[in-house]
Amino acid sequence: MKLRRWGDRAGEREGLTFWCPGCQGPHAVTTRGPGAWTFNGDLDAPVFSPSVLVQAEYPDGRRVCHSFVGMGGAPAGHIVFLSDCTHALAGQTVPLPDWPGT
Repeated sequence: MKLRRWGDRAGEREGLTFWCPGCQGPHAVTTRGPGAWTFNGDLDAPVFSPSVLVQAEYPDGRRVCHSFVGMGGAPAGHIVFLSDCTHALAGQTVPLPDWPGT
């Protein structure tokens, strides 16, 4: 399974979460509600638009993961990690992995 569905309790927002192999953690994308990304509807070979930007501050510094899923040169179901990523997969294109343990 590549994507997991989520929704808020009020039913105002829904989305999908994918496992990021660069961050070794999940990234969530809103697909219904304010600020929603477009989604092609394919749970096995997704395409999200626009890019996914995740930024976090940690005691040892700022971490950035910036990617296109199925866009920006990546085929559907693949992630292209942009050069501003702070992890080891920056500049690479990889298949969207299944969730660990599935």
